[in-house]
Order: sequence, then structure tokens, then C-alpha cells
Amino acid sequence: MHRLSGLLLVAAVLGLSAPADTHLDGKALFEANCAVCHKPGAENRTPQPEALKRLSNGSIAGSLESGAMKAQAAALTPLERQAIADFLVPRVTEIAEAMLPNQCPAAAKPLASLAGWNGWSPDLVNTRYQPDGGIDAADIPSLKVKWAFGLPNTSSMFGEPSFAGGRLFFGSGNGTVYSLDAATGCVYWTFKAPSQVRTAVAVGAWDGRYAAYSAVVYAVDAQTGKLIWKTKIDDHKLAGITGAPKLYGGKLYVPVRSGSEEMLAAQLKYECCTFRGSLVALDAKTGAKVWKTYTIPDPPGLVGKNSASTDKYGPSGAGIWSSPTIDVKRKAVYVGTGNNYSDPPTKYADAILAFDLDTGSLRWVKQMNQDVWNYSCSQTVKANCPEKPDMDTDIGTSPILHQLPNGKDLLLFGQKSAMVRAIDPDQRGEIVWEKQIGKGGALGGVMWGLAADQNQVYAPLSDIYPGPPGGLFGFNIATGKQTWSVPPVEGTCGGKPSGCSPAQMAPATAIPGVVFSGSLDGHLRAYSSADGKLVWDFDTQRDFETINGVKAHGGSLNATGPIIANGMLFVNSGYSQLTGMGGNVLLAFGK
Repeated sequence: MHRLSGLLLVAAVLGLSAPADTHLDGKALFEANCAVCHKPGAENRTPQPEALKRLSNGSIAGSLESGAMKAQAAALTPLERQAIADFLVPRVTEIAEAMLPNQCPAAAKPLASLAGWNGWSPDLVNTRYQPDGGIDAADIPSLKVKWAFGLPNTSSMFGEPSFAGGRLFFGSGNGTVYSLDAATGCVYWTFKAPSQVRTAVAVGAWDGRYAAYSAVVYAVDAQTGKLIWKTKIDDHKLAGITGAPKLYGGKLYVPVRSGSEEMLAAQLKYECCTFRGSLVALDAKTGAKVWKTYTIPDPPGLVGKNSASTDKYGPSGAGIWSSPTIDVKRKAVYVGTGNNYSDPPTKYADAILAFDLDTGSLRWVKQMNQDVWNYSCSQTVKANCPEKPDMDTDIGTSPILHQLPNGKDLLLFGQKSAMVRAIDPDQRGEIVWEKQIGKGGALGGVMWGLAADQNQVYAPLSDIYPGPPGGLFGFNIATGKQTWSVPPVEGTCGGKPSGCSPAQMAPATAIPGVVFSGSLDGHLRAYSSADGKLVWDFDTQRDFETINGVKAHGGSLNATGPIIANGMLFVNSGYSQLTGMGGNVLLAFGK
């Protein structure tokens, strides 16, 4: 009899215990080391100082010490890193999660079913469509909050929860992984990871797994939360994992990306760039590496020097930001890639790649546009900007594998260029149809994900820069004909913090007759899939009384969308990255 357990991807933050040093000027240290990226300005994808000040002191210090900003802060001493944190957020006593209330009265029963919402999508082909989640279109107007769960010491909600066997599994921005009872929100167990949790959970008939920001994959028993194994899958110091892993056929397929190197390229002394994206297959039971294939076959080499006489390297980039798509019939796995970070450009950036499920060999590549870009290109001094930069138009969405009534298969995906496409997996990615829904750009187009039911595919639009932002579009899958579109809801940001916007970055979610779309203004909205009519609107940007006693409020809906299972809807609220409004709450809705 198999033991059913949870599978998660994580990136966490550790706190510092360094004492305050009144002789260090935290403001000056911030200006010298951080302000080049964390400053107001168009297409600035890092949190602005105002957003940073809504974080906890410990999360900032931990990020500089061992988390997402470790590489950027490597030249600073522990006291200097703490001084920066103290400048942004004065130290207060932070919540100790081990002492939090709301523990479940008894241990969870062994998982008897995996039915629910597994990882990024309830299926292997990434439709984000729940055909039988216990909530019908007629139920939507009566949905209300059943309970709210506050996540301490964090301001961004990354990985959406997974539902299996009446339980939720998810991680948080401060590195804690949770197992909750889905009906009541009580806590079965927690596990502390060494960096922020960035991905959704995948659940299977093996021991659970999740991947840390340091590109280490861990196996955790979903019954107890105990660590079983861990495997490092990439040696690059700036490698990380954002896309949820996929479990199939005894293997765990894990995508690897790096956003940090793309940002560090703005520094004159940074040797840009050496990271390459990859897809890794692990044995689900042991964690042993079965295969690893880079998205760019050729390793980077020295290609010259920048204006500060710092060495430049390439090719680089083409990271995989989203969950892989499994094609059981063709024994293939599909991914979308992001931009190249440095010259020379390659055919593997902004492309759909097809790998062999068993061997990892690259079967075919279909590039949508040549895209070489890094953060240096948006600065006054463009030290490491490529010779002919593009717009940073990643394919950040998971391809959706959809079968038409005639048996023909299509791969559907969106891009930050604001293009929505259908391609033919039997013709090496030949384009079947394509539609432009906006202007696109670094934070434009389709950011995180589409949803598709039997007949239509739904595309939310960001376009926060250059704007106007927002909107939702429906297309007939077979023909590409636009069936309807709705503009963003205006006038919802009055009195709200900076970072509020009508932009719809969050991935869509669909059930029969309804499609959900979240927005940077904090609203989760439900639309009729027949004509786009608004049928439900809930503003999450407010304070909530939580069942675990943690002070919590909602914010922007960005990197995650709602999941539906067993008659309930669950959604994260809060995202302080990418100009959004911070928050720290998981909401459970029911009829």
C-alpha cells in the first residue's frame, strides 16, 4: 500500500540575530547597495522602498543573509546587512510560529485520495480548469469567507495551495511549509525551509517534495512533515525554482530559472551572465537525478568586457518560470522559456521546448521572438545591456495541452509580448493561430497563466507599463476567434497603497460556466465564460480576523490564482513584488 504524501517547491528566509549597531548608517548603506534596483520608476520589477517597509525586519535581514538577496549583499558584513534592515523596518518582536494557536486536535488521517487540486493545475496538462470542484456557476454569487489564515513575517504570497484528501499544503514567504485541514484551517504540521517558498505543492503516492530557492529539492512526508531526502539540482549561486514541479511515472520534473542574475546585471562589476535554465527529472522515491537538460545546450564563455572592464559572458538565460506540461501520449514534456540575459542571442529564449519524458533529450524548439535583455537596459548606465535588447517578453505561462473534438492536439500559451498562441505539437510547434491582446513588455501581456475549458481559453492581461492595464479575453480554442473581452474595472484604487493597479497579472482559473481573474487592486472577480459578464467581485485588500491569531491583511493578487476543490475556493492575497500591494493571508471561501 502506497503512502500518499505532499510535494512542494519552496524558497525561504532565515532571520538574523545580529545586535543593532548605532554607528552604522543603514540609510547610506541602502542607497549605496540597494537603491539602484529598489527605486521608483517605470518597469521597476523590484519592491520600492515603501513596499519594503511593509515587510518584517527579520524577513529583510534574512533575505540579505541567506535568501533571495544573498548574492547582492555578499560584500556586506552581517552588521551592515542588519543595519539596512533596521533602516527600512525598526526591529520588533516577531511571531514565533511554533507557539501559534490553532493546532488540529488530532493527527490527520492517512491520505486516502489525491482528488482535488494538485500543484499548478488539477491535471498534468495545466488547464487550470476544475470540472467538478463542488462549486457550480449558480453558487458563485453566494460565496463568502469561511476562514482566513494569517502568515507571519511575510508580505508576498507565492505558491498557491494544493488540495488533497481534505488537506491543504502550501509554503510561505518566510520559509514555513504548512499542512492544514481544508475545512477548518487548523494546523496539522509545519516544516521550516531554508528560504522562501515560491512554488505550488504537488501531491503523489510517494513522499512529498518541494524545492528551495537555493535549487535544492526536498522530500517531505505529507503525513508528518518530516524530511525524507534532499537533492541539489543546480550549482549556480543564483539558480532558483518558481514553477511547480510535476510528478508523473515515478519521476519529479523540476524547472530551474534565475531572476536574480538578470537583476544583478545592472551592477558595473557584475560578470554578466552565466546562468542557463534547465529541466531536471528526479526519482520520486529517492531523489536521485535521472536526467538534467539545459535549455541552452552551449555553456557560457567569455565574450568581451563592459564599460567598466568587467568580463562579459554568454549565452545565458532562457530560464523556465512555470510548471512543466506532461504529454502522456507522445511521452513528452513541454516548457516555456524566458529571455536571454546576455549576447549572443539564441533560438532557445522566448520559446516552447519539447523534451523526451524518459531521456530528457530535446526534441524540438519553437522560438516566438529573439529576446536578449537584462535589468541594465532599464538603467541610465547600461553597462551590461546587450547590443540589441528586446522587451523582456518571457513565456512565463505553462503551456496547456488541449485535445479538440476531432482528436487533434494543440498547445496553448500566453507571452509577456501580449500574444496568445496555439501551436501544433505534431509539427514541431508550427503556429496554428495567434492573437495580440495588448501592448506587452517587461511587466505586460500574459504574466502567469491561462485557463482553458472544453471550448475556450481565457487570457488575463497585465500591461501595467506602458498601460492602460488590465482586461480579460476569451478565445475559441479551435479557431482562435475572440469570443468576448472585458475591460478592467476602474476606480478601485482610491485610498489604497501604492502598487494598486487594475493590471491582471494573476493566472486565470476556470470551472464550468465561470472564469476567475485576480488583479493588483486586490479584487478576485468571477466572469461568465459565455459572455464575460461580471458575476462576483470580492475585495481582499483589507484586514481579516484569522483563525490562527496572526494579524493579516490582503493585498495584490499576482503570482497565484484561486483553486477549487471539495466545495471550497482557496486563494492567496498579498504580493509586494512587481509593484504590487503586500499582504499575508490565505482565504477559504464556501457557500
